[in-house]
Amino acid sequence: MTIALTGDQHTIAADGYQAVVTEVGAALGALSHDGRPLTMPHVIEEPPPGAAGVVLMPWPNRIADGRYTFDGEDRQLSLTEPTSHNAIHGLVRTLPWQVADKSAASVRLALRLFPQAGYPHLLDLSVSYALGPGGLTVELSAANAGATPAPYGFGCHPYLTMTPATELELPAGTWIESDKRGIPVARHPVDGGPYDFRTRRAVGDAKLDTAFTGLRRDADGLVRVRVDDVELWAGPGVKWLQLFTGDTLSATYRRKGLAVEPMSCPPNAFATGEDVIRLEPGATATHRWGITVSAAAV
Repeated sequence: MTIALTGDQHTIAADGYQAVVTEVGAALGALSHDGRPLTMPHVIEEPPPGAAGVVLMPWPNRIADGRYTFDGEDRQLSLTEPTSHNAIHGLVRTLPWQVADKSAASVRLALRLFPQAGYPHLLDLSVSYALGPGGLTVELSAANAGATPAPYGFGCHPYLTMTPATELELPAGTWIESDKRGIPVARHPVDGGPYDFRTRRAVGDAKLDTAFTGLRRDADGLVRVRVDDVELWAGPGVKWLQLFTGDTLSATYRRKGLAVEPMSCPPNAFATGEDVIRLEPGATATHRWGITVSAAAV
Protein backbone atom coordinates (compact mmCIF):
# COMPACT_ATOMS: atom_id res chain seq x y z
CA MET A 1 0.00 0.00 0.00
CA THR A 2 1.29 3.42 -0.96
CA ILE A 3 1.31 5.92 1.88
CA ALA A 4 0.47 9.51 0.96
CA LEU A 5 3.35 11.82 1.85
CA THR A 6 0.82 14.37 3.11
CA GLY A 7 -0.88 11.88 5.42
CA ASP A 8 -4.63 11.36 5.62
CA GLN A 9 -6.87 13.39 3.33
CA HIS A 10 -10.02 14.94 4.80
CA THR A 11 -12.71 15.72 2.22
CA ILE A 12 -15.58 18.06 3.05
CA ALA A 13 -18.40 19.32 0.82
CA ALA A 14 -21.44 21.62 0.90
CA ASP A 15 -23.43 23.88 -1.45
CA GLY A 16 -21.44 22.96 -4.53
CA TYR A 17 -18.07 23.49 -2.84
CA GLN A 18 -15.62 20.69 -2.08
CA ALA A 19 -12.31 20.89 -0.22
CA VAL A 20 -9.55 18.48 0.70
CA VAL A 21 -7.44 19.15 3.80
CA THR A 22 -4.27 17.19 4.51
CA GLU A 23 -3.06 15.74 7.80
CA VAL A 24 0.46 17.04 7.22
CA GLY A 25 0.55 20.80 7.70
CA ALA A 26 -3.26 21.08 8.01
CA ALA A 27 -2.99 22.29 4.43
CA LEU A 28 -5.75 23.17 1.98
CA GLY A 29 -4.94 20.59 -0.66
CA ALA A 30 -7.78 21.47 -3.02
CA LEU A 31 -10.86 23.65 -3.29
CA SER A 32 -13.45 23.47 -6.07
CA HIS A 33 -16.92 24.77 -6.88
CA ASP A 34 -19.28 22.76 -9.07
CA GLY A 35 -16.26 20.73 -10.16
CA ARG A 36 -14.15 23.74 -11.17
CA PRO A 37 -10.82 24.13 -9.33
CA LEU A 38 -10.60 27.39 -7.41
CA THR A 39 -7.10 26.63 -6.14
CA MET A 40 -4.13 25.51 -8.22
CA PRO A 41 -4.45 21.76 -8.87
CA HIS A 42 -1.56 19.58 -7.76
CA VAL A 43 -1.00 16.01 -6.58
CA ILE A 44 -2.43 16.16 -3.08
CA GLU A 45 -0.62 13.03 -1.90
CA GLU A 46 2.78 14.65 -2.56
CA PRO A 47 4.45 17.59 -0.79
CA PRO A 48 2.72 20.74 -2.05
CA PRO A 49 4.64 22.70 -4.70
CA GLY A 50 5.61 26.18 -3.60
CA ALA A 51 4.09 25.56 -0.15
CA ALA A 52 0.63 25.48 -1.78
CA GLY A 53 -2.14 25.65 0.81
CA VAL A 54 0.06 25.31 3.88
CA VAL A 55 -0.50 26.93 7.27
CA LEU A 56 2.23 29.30 8.46
CA MET A 57 2.49 29.34 12.26
CA PRO A 58 3.86 30.78 14.51
CA TRP A 59 5.15 33.21 11.89
CA PRO A 60 4.59 33.72 8.15
CA ASN A 61 7.18 34.35 5.47
CA ARG A 62 10.87 34.86 6.27
CA ILE A 63 13.12 35.77 9.19
CA ALA A 64 16.55 36.97 8.07
CA ASP A 65 19.32 34.66 9.28
CA GLY A 66 16.73 33.03 11.55
CA ARG A 67 17.66 35.53 14.27
CA TYR A 68 15.44 37.65 16.46
CA THR A 69 15.29 39.07 19.98
CA PHE A 70 12.29 38.71 22.27
CA ASP A 71 12.08 40.12 25.79
CA GLY A 72 15.81 40.77 25.71
CA GLU A 73 16.72 37.20 24.73
CA ASP A 74 18.56 36.56 21.46
CA ARG A 75 17.25 33.52 19.60
CA GLN A 76 18.38 31.44 16.64
CA LEU A 77 15.94 29.44 14.51
CA SER A 78 16.88 26.68 12.09
CA LEU A 79 17.59 27.98 8.59
CA THR A 80 14.82 26.27 6.64
CA GLU A 81 15.59 28.32 3.53
CA PRO A 82 19.36 27.70 3.55
CA THR A 83 20.07 29.08 0.08
CA SER A 84 18.92 32.51 1.31
CA HIS A 85 20.00 32.02 4.93
CA ASN A 86 16.46 32.50 6.23
CA ALA A 87 14.00 30.75 8.50
CA ILE A 88 10.80 30.49 6.49
CA HIS A 89 7.08 29.80 6.92
CA GLY A 90 6.94 28.86 10.59
CA LEU A 91 7.31 25.50 12.31
CA VAL A 92 4.20 23.44 11.51
CA ARG A 93 3.92 22.89 7.77
CA THR A 94 5.54 19.43 7.83
CA LEU A 95 3.98 18.22 11.09
CA PRO A 96 0.98 15.86 11.36
CA TRP A 97 -2.17 17.47 12.76
CA GLN A 98 -4.89 15.54 14.57
CA VAL A 99 -8.59 15.68 13.76
CA ALA A 100 -10.36 17.43 16.63
CA ASP A 101 -13.80 17.64 15.03
CA LYS A 102 -15.30 16.67 11.68
CA SER A 103 -18.62 16.76 9.84
CA ALA A 104 -19.66 16.46 6.21
CA ALA A 105 -19.06 20.19 5.69
CA SER A 106 -16.23 21.00 8.10
CA VAL A 107 -13.06 19.72 9.72
CA ARG A 108 -10.96 21.08 12.57
CA LEU A 109 -7.37 19.99 13.05
CA ALA A 110 -5.26 20.57 16.16
CA LEU A 111 -1.58 20.49 17.06
CA ARG A 112 0.40 21.06 20.25
CA LEU A 113 3.60 22.87 19.31
CA PHE A 114 6.26 22.08 21.88
CA PRO A 115 9.23 24.29 22.83
CA GLN A 116 12.25 23.97 20.56
CA ALA A 117 15.46 25.70 19.57
CA GLY A 118 14.73 29.31 18.72
CA TYR A 119 11.11 29.12 19.85
CA PRO A 120 10.93 27.99 23.51
CA HIS A 121 7.15 28.23 23.81
CA LEU A 122 4.20 25.86 24.19
CA LEU A 123 1.27 26.63 21.89
CA ASP A 124 -2.02 24.84 21.27
CA LEU A 125 -2.91 25.45 17.63
CA SER A 126 -6.08 24.74 15.69
CA VAL A 127 -7.23 25.28 12.11
CA SER A 128 -10.82 24.79 10.99
CA TYR A 129 -12.14 24.62 7.43
CA ALA A 130 -15.89 24.98 6.89
CA LEU A 131 -17.96 25.07 3.70
CA GLY A 132 -21.34 26.69 3.17
CA PRO A 133 -23.30 28.88 0.75
CA GLY A 134 -20.61 31.55 1.10
CA GLY A 135 -17.80 29.18 0.20
CA LEU A 136 -14.85 28.33 2.43
CA THR A 137 -14.21 29.85 5.85
CA VAL A 138 -10.89 29.20 7.58
CA GLU A 139 -10.35 29.97 11.26
CA LEU A 140 -6.94 29.71 12.91
CA SER A 141 -6.33 29.91 16.65
CA ALA A 142 -3.22 29.87 18.79
CA ALA A 143 -3.41 29.54 22.57
CA ASN A 144 -0.36 30.06 24.75
CA ALA A 145 -0.31 26.97 26.97
CA GLY A 146 3.05 27.86 28.48
CA ALA A 147 4.21 30.02 31.37
CA THR A 148 5.90 32.84 29.45
CA PRO A 149 4.79 35.31 26.73
CA ALA A 150 5.35 34.17 23.15
CA PRO A 151 5.78 36.07 19.87
CA TYR A 152 3.20 35.00 17.34
CA GLY A 153 2.02 35.60 13.82
CA PHE A 154 0.13 33.58 11.24
CA GLY A 155 -0.20 33.21 7.51
CA CYS A 156 -1.70 30.83 4.95
CA HIS A 157 -0.45 30.06 1.45
CA PRO A 158 -3.35 29.32 -0.95
CA TYR A 159 -2.81 29.61 -4.70
CA LEU A 160 -5.87 30.72 -6.66
CA THR A 161 -6.04 29.39 -10.20
CA MET A 162 -4.45 31.72 -12.76
CA THR A 163 -4.39 31.85 -16.56
CA PRO A 164 -2.62 34.24 -18.98
CA ALA A 165 -5.86 36.27 -19.03
CA THR A 166 -6.35 36.48 -15.25
CA GLU A 167 -7.44 39.82 -13.80
CA LEU A 168 -6.64 40.99 -10.27
CA GLU A 169 -8.22 43.49 -7.90
CA LEU A 170 -6.06 44.13 -4.83
CA PRO A 171 -7.15 46.90 -2.41
CA ALA A 172 -3.65 47.65 -1.08
CA GLY A 173 -2.06 51.10 -0.96
CA THR A 174 1.54 50.13 -0.11
CA TRP A 175 3.96 47.60 -1.56
CA ILE A 176 7.13 46.33 0.09
CA GLU A 177 10.45 46.32 -1.74
CA SER A 178 12.59 43.32 -0.78
CA ASP A 179 16.17 42.25 -1.39
CA LYS A 180 17.20 39.07 -3.19
CA ARG A 181 16.63 37.08 0.00
CA GLY A 182 13.01 38.25 0.27
CA ILE A 183 13.75 40.54 3.22
CA PRO A 184 12.05 43.97 3.18
CA VAL A 185 14.27 46.98 2.57
CA ALA A 186 11.74 49.76 1.78
CA ARG A 187 8.06 50.48 1.32
CA HIS A 188 6.38 52.53 -1.37
CA PRO A 189 2.91 53.77 -2.31
CA VAL A 190 1.43 51.78 -5.18
CA ASP A 191 -0.01 54.93 -6.77
CA GLY A 192 -0.16 54.48 -10.52
CA GLY A 193 2.78 52.07 -10.61
CA PRO A 194 3.17 48.43 -11.63
CA TYR A 195 2.00 47.24 -8.20
CA ASP A 196 -1.23 49.24 -8.28
CA PHE A 197 -4.09 46.76 -8.66
CA ARG A 198 -6.66 48.76 -6.72
CA THR A 199 -8.64 48.97 -9.93
CA ARG A 200 -9.22 45.57 -11.48
CA ARG A 201 -6.79 44.86 -14.34
CA ALA A 202 -4.91 42.02 -15.98
CA VAL A 203 -1.96 40.50 -14.17
CA GLY A 204 -0.29 40.19 -17.56
CA ASP A 205 3.43 39.45 -17.35
CA ALA A 206 3.84 41.03 -13.89
CA LYS A 207 6.17 39.03 -11.66
CA LEU A 208 5.11 39.24 -8.05
CA ASP A 209 6.69 37.93 -4.89
CA THR A 210 5.61 40.98 -3.00
CA ALA A 211 4.11 41.94 0.34
CA PHE A 212 1.36 44.55 0.49
CA THR A 213 -0.22 46.55 3.29
CA GLY A 214 -2.38 49.64 3.67
CA LEU A 215 -5.35 47.39 3.01
CA ARG A 216 -8.73 48.96 2.26
CA ARG A 217 -11.58 47.23 4.04
CA ASP A 218 -15.24 47.14 3.15
CA ALA A 219 -17.98 48.32 5.51
CA ASP A 220 -18.10 44.85 7.11
CA GLY A 221 -14.43 45.09 8.11
CA LEU A 222 -13.22 42.56 5.55
CA VAL A 223 -10.54 43.06 2.93
CA ARG A 224 -11.35 41.39 -0.39
CA VAL A 225 -8.95 40.34 -3.14
CA ARG A 226 -10.50 39.28 -6.44
CA VAL A 227 -8.79 36.97 -8.91
CA ASP A 228 -11.15 36.68 -11.89
CA ASP A 229 -14.44 35.57 -10.29
CA VAL A 230 -12.83 34.12 -7.16
CA GLU A 231 -12.66 36.23 -4.02
CA LEU A 232 -10.32 35.78 -1.06
CA TRP A 233 -11.47 37.71 2.00
CA ALA A 234 -9.70 38.29 5.28
CA GLY A 235 -10.93 39.53 8.62
CA PRO A 236 -9.58 41.90 11.26
CA GLY A 237 -6.00 41.24 12.27
CA VAL A 238 -4.95 40.36 8.73
CA LYS A 239 -2.89 43.47 8.02
CA TRP A 240 -0.69 42.09 5.25
CA LEU A 241 -0.98 40.14 2.01
CA GLN A 242 1.82 38.45 0.10
CA LEU A 243 1.22 37.85 -3.61
CA PHE A 244 3.34 35.41 -5.61
CA THR A 245 2.93 34.62 -9.30
CA GLY A 246 4.88 31.37 -9.02
CA ASP A 247 7.64 32.23 -11.48
CA THR A 248 10.21 30.12 -9.61
CA LEU A 249 8.07 26.97 -9.47
CA SER A 250 8.69 24.00 -11.74
CA ALA A 251 7.37 24.21 -15.30
CA THR A 252 4.34 22.11 -14.30
CA TYR A 253 3.11 24.77 -11.87
CA ARG A 254 4.81 27.97 -13.04
CA ARG A 255 2.25 30.81 -13.21
CA LYS A 256 -0.62 28.30 -12.94
CA GLY A 257 -1.64 29.78 -9.61
CA LEU A 258 -1.50 33.17 -7.92
CA ALA A 259 -0.63 32.85 -4.24
CA VAL A 260 -2.70 35.30 -2.19
CA GLU A 261 -1.38 34.89 1.34
CA PRO A 262 -3.23 36.48 4.26
CA MET A 263 -0.75 37.37 7.01
CA SER A 264 -0.98 39.03 10.41
CA CYS A 265 2.54 40.45 10.17
CA PRO A 266 5.08 41.23 7.42
CA PRO A 267 8.17 39.35 6.28
CA ASN A 268 10.98 39.49 8.88
CA ALA A 269 8.49 40.53 11.57
CA PHE A 270 10.13 38.63 14.42
CA ALA A 271 13.34 40.58 13.74
CA THR A 272 11.66 43.99 13.42
CA GLY A 273 8.79 43.48 15.84
CA GLU A 274 6.26 44.96 13.41
CA ASP A 275 2.73 43.67 14.01
CA VAL A 276 4.00 40.70 16.04
CA ILE A 277 1.38 39.54 18.54
CA ARG A 278 2.60 39.22 22.10
CA LEU A 279 0.69 36.15 23.24
CA GLU A 280 0.50 36.13 27.03
CA PRO A 281 0.14 32.87 28.99
CA GLY A 282 -3.46 31.68 28.70
CA ALA A 283 -4.25 34.09 25.87
CA THR A 284 -5.61 33.06 22.45
CA ALA A 285 -5.25 34.77 19.07
CA THR A 286 -7.83 33.97 16.39
CA HIS A 287 -7.94 34.97 12.71
CA ARG A 288 -10.35 34.24 9.87
CA TRP A 289 -10.20 34.29 6.10
CA GLY A 290 -11.98 32.52 3.27
CA ILE A 291 -12.57 31.95 -0.42
CA THR A 292 -15.79 32.25 -2.39
CA VAL A 293 -17.01 32.53 -5.96
CA SER A 294 -18.22 36.09 -6.29
CA ALA A 295 -20.71 37.13 -8.94
CA ALA A 296 -19.81 40.74 -8.10
CA ALA A 297 -16.26 40.09 -9.30
CA VAL A 298 -17.31 39.11 -12.82
